[in-house]
Amino acid sequence: MRYFLIDRVTDVVPGESARGIKNVTLTDEVLHDHFPDFPILPGALIVEAMAQLAGFLLEVSENAPGKPIVRALLGQIKSAKFTTPAEPGDQIEVVVRLVRGLDTAAEVHAEALVEGRRIARAQLTFLLRRVDSERVHAQRRALYHLWTRRLGKEIPIP
Repeated sequence: MRYFLIDRVTDVVPGESARGIKNVTLTDEVLHDHFPDFPILPGALIVEAMAQLAGFLLEVSENAPGKPIVRALLGQIKSAKFTTPAEPGDQIEVVVRLVRGLDTAAEVHAEALVEGRRIARAQLTFLLRRVDSERVHAQRRALYHLWTRRLGKEIPIP
């Protein structure tokens, strides 16, 4: 099972912030059970979308040629608040900002917006760990390439 919850990265400033979108559609399998006659995207998946974009931001910020590749692993959800459900037809704009970076960890503030209105926010902490798996690196490179192919600027993909 794969949950890739970012459809496209719309902006990234390594070391600072990233923006991306998640389109909510009735083809999202989870909406058929959550809930019948009132489909909404589960809050846990909104947080996962935030975490995926934050992980992308951290990985393009932290990895550099000649250094071992590190991957961002979600370590803590300090807080998550939801104000409005996301429904089929909504386009969620996810915005993440690096709050604090350490050698082996980072804290990120994340928001989810629909039509400019915030529907959720969270404080996320990540562990930055070396992962010795070419399969992981190949999967991330392929995914990040898909997310950024229409970005209009070159981003080194670790």
